[in-house]
Formats: sequence, structure tokens, C-alpha cells
Amino acid sequence: MADIPNTRIWINRTVFVLIAFVIIVVQLVPLDMRPVIWAWPDVLLAATLAWVARRPDYLPVIVIAIVFLLTDLLFQRPPGLWAALVVLLTEAVRKRARGIRNMPLLLEWGMIAFGIVGITLANRLVLAVVMTPQAPLGLTLIQMIATILSYPLVVAIAHFVFGVTRPAPGQVDGRGQRL
Repeated sequence: MADIPNTRIWINRTVFVLIAFVIIVVQLVPLDMRPVIWAWPDVLLAATLAWVARRPDYLPVIVIAIVFLLTDLLFQRPPGLWAALVVLLTEAVRKRARGIRNMPLLLEWGMIAFGIVGITLANRLVLAVVMTPQAPLGLTLIQMIATILSYPLVVAIAHFVFGVTRPAPGQVDGRGQRL
């Protein structure tokens, strides 16, 4: 009986890794050969933040680090920079997870938006300091805004499709510890 919550946690971790794999494959498959004039939202970042804000126990930091390091390598970004920034943001969100539980979605969205803006600007600043070629500022800003705007949709999908909900007040895990 005590194994059921642990099984649920491992199932949700596996589901997240599979979702991340699907998102990465979809982004890697060339659907159009014309130059990009519109940047799509970073759905993987939004999904990661939604999962960490809603159920931090479902997504350990090592999984986040490995998934985003893999995306750095596959998308030919400087290895580890975006992964480190995402890990810092997710750990900040994880630290505030109990407070987020009581927040309305609009405040949660604002907090997440502030974090996305912060890591996007930090990424551009670090790349500028080391003089690494970057995407145009306009595309980066479009992607950042699109990611922020897509967050409520990602939260709704995580909630209704994958069952990633906020823990109820007083809810305990399999070991009797409060969530």
C-alpha cells in the first residue's frame, strides 16, 4: 500500500521524460525549409516549470539537468548554460512551491514570467560577454513572450491530461511527510 505513491511518482517522472523526448523530436524535425521569422514558445521550459510549481516531488533536479543538457547538445547551444539557468529557476520555484500552492494562477503566472524573463536576459548577457553568436534579439523576445503566454495552456494540459495537480492542504506522501 505504501508503494502506490512511490509508483505514482516514478510514473510521472517517466511521463515527463517521454513528453520531453517528444517535444525535442518535434523541434528537431524540419517541417519547413524556409528561414524562421517566428519563434515558437519553449514548451519544454513551460512544461518543466508547470510540473515543478505544481508537484516538485515529481521532477528531481537531476532529471531537469539531464534533459536540458541534452537539449543544449542537440540544439547546438553552449553546453550547460541554458541547463544551468533552468536548474536555477526551477530550484527557486521549488523553494517557493508551498507558497505557490495557495496562489491563484494569475500570481503564479506572473512569478513564472518574471523567472523566464530573468533567465532569458541572463542567457543573452552571458553569451554577449563571451561573444558567442546569438539569435536576433527580436526572435529571442518573441520566444520569451510566447513561452510566457503559453504557460497557462501548458498548466491546463498538465492538470487535465496528465493529472499534475497542486497537492491539497494537509496532503501527505507515502512516508507521512507533508507535501
